Amino acid sequence: MPRKSTRLTFAVLATGAGVFSMLQSLIAPALPTVQHALHTSQSTATWVMTAYLLSASVFTPILGRVGDLVGRKRTLVAVLLTVLAGCVLAALAPNIGVLIIARAIQGAGGALFPLSFGIIRDEFAPSQVSGSISNLSAVIAAGGGVGIVAAGPIVSALDYRWLFWIPVLVVAITTLIAFRYVPESPRRAEGRVNWLGAVLLSAWLVALLLPLSQATQWGWGSARVIGLFVAGVVFFALWLLAEARSRSPLIDLKVMRLPAVWTTNTAALLFGAGMYSIWSFLPGFVQTPRAAGYGFGASVTASGLLMLPMLVAMFLSGVLTGRLEPVVGAKVLLTAGAAFGALACAILTFWHDEQWQVALVSGVFGFGIGLAFASMANLIVGSVPAEQTGAATGMNANIRTIGGSIGAAVTSLLVTGRLQPSGLPYASGYTHGFGLLALLCLAAALAALLVPARRTGRATGAPRASAVQSGARPEAAVRGARR
Repeated sequence: MPRKSTRLTFAVLATGAGVFSMLQSLIAPALPTVQHALHTSQSTATWVMTAYLLSASVFTPILGRVGDLVGRKRTLVAVLLTVLAGCVLAALAPNIGVLIIARAIQGAGGALFPLSFGIIRDEFAPSQVSGSISNLSAVIAAGGGVGIVAAGPIVSALDYRWLFWIPVLVVAITTLIAFRYVPESPRRAEGRVNWLGAVLLSAWLVALLLPLSQATQWGWGSARVIGLFVAGVVFFALWLLAEARSRSPLIDLKVMRLPAVWTTNTAALLFGAGMYSIWSFLPGFVQTPRAAGYGFGASVTASGLLMLPMLVAMFLSGVLTGRLEPVVGAKVLLTAGAAFGALACAILTFWHDEQWQVALVSGVFGFGIGLAFASMANLIVGSVPAEQTGAATGMNANIRTIGGSIGAAVTSLLVTGRLQPSGLPYASGYTHGFGLLALLCLAAALAALLVPARRTGRATGAPRASAVQSGARPEAAVRGARR
């Protein structure tokens, strides 16, 4: 077997990133089962998701940058081993505390996304980069859908612990193949890890995301929530100052100011708010008993099947993006993806009385996710210097997660702000929530229109890919930004 087979390399990257994406959503439908099995409260069980979110948000950009500096293959293998250890620990967890720790360890796998994009840019021919990034993005997007669909059947047929034992086997094999056959990065960024920047980045991310995820339990006006938000603003300001003064910044703010980067990140923030909220609230909507005046009383498995069109559409549109991007450009595809998301949420706002309507919306939104994921990655990879690929794509994934946390928190306010005597939300809460998500996705489409147009006909993401504004190399664009 050849040591530098791009097909084998892509298979390894897609498997690792896909498993991590699946782990992100796989446990969510099974939280009530976990709560009962480990004899804990609902508020404590939610930390199984919160720990994963916080950990991924911290490690994704930091380890992406570490890969730029010390080697992406080396970092990739280390991250896969960390995910493997987290899955084993989760499968064996005797109590909720150990499971939460295991989920935090698994969160380090968020770095698989930027590392994979960087390896593709390093190792693949220029003509293959754009399509490969699109295909990998399709797998990442579909992985989240697989988690939602597969959770019910796995828990019903086996046990919730198999939600982790199955990934153990897959990640173990992937790690062995990656160690043996994925080539090491031919280029490295200069400098060292800015640990002060890493600590401050971690601090403001945790201070922002923790109250967003826990505000419904703590109360939006509580001292903890307000105090953390204030701390987040302070840490964010300190982080900006530290990065601006560092000779080797963790996240090069000059790169973040490139027009194609900040506009794509803005669209990612807004689209992420809609996407993660749909994933979080649509299954709950269809599982609501009909006695509430809406919903279908679906089981976890049945609600997953209603999300199946989303999974299929995400994968197909992500693969399609790789073929369309050289023709129409990533900007057009990102705009179209966000517009499909807005259309899906608008349909859901007015028509959600039949299961086929939910299935239709699921497919339309999934088509938009596939287009948006792939085009965002291509825009970032094709717009930054090769040695900044890991940090830049990691930050883009992080911004999408931040948007998702904000969207989910605000949607939760609308849905659960007023409850029926039975304790279930009113239908109007969901209607207002879906309407808000439509507006957020529409705003993402408008932000995508601000992305500078780029000449097509040349593969994006090549090691010396053209910069977005004028066809100049990204290195030149960064030098221009520094002046």
